Amino acid sequence: MIQDDPSLRVHWELLDGPKGRDPYRIVVDGSGRIPERARVLDGSLPTIVATSRASRRTYPAPVERIVAGATRVDLGEAFRALAAKGLRRLFVEGGAELLASVVRGRLFDRWTVYYAPVAVGGPTAPSILAGPDVANLADAVPVNLIGVERLGEGFVATYVPGPAPSPASPTARR
Repeated sequence: MIQDDPSLRVHWELLDGPKGRDPYRIVVDGSGRIPERARVLDGSLPTIVATSRASRRTYPAPVERIVAGATRVDLGEAFRALAAKGLRRLFVEGGAELLASVVRGRLFDRWTVYYAPVAVGGPTAPSILAGPDVANLADAVPVNLIGVERLGEGFVATYVPGPAPSPASPTARR
């Protein structure tokens, strides 16, 4: 958000079919770091910024602000506030820290991952999820694969939350 200044708008011109209703742009900005002139704050589309109580940042009208969490955005609290506004379907696109919070908080009903036709590795390579290492599989977030589709030279895999492995299962002991 800070480095690339995305508009977070739907590029209807690139999609087959008629233009649909523009979705809300929802940004997680716990400490008020979004630049004042960021495109996401331009008022061209409905926008909500989720921030923490520690942030004193104000945003230009008509951008709405919801407060969730003391020093960091509590995503569970933020998602409940969005649901209270009637926003029950969210598309979360973010970095490894935001995605880890959604996955580890089990705040998703579908997880779609695009696997690009490139190999990236090394100790500084970006991770899909950030945060502490999982000490054992019992602490992992299980997912079930429900579909795979080819997209160009890559593919898209879709998962749903799975049941936690039972302590007696061989998978939990690995």
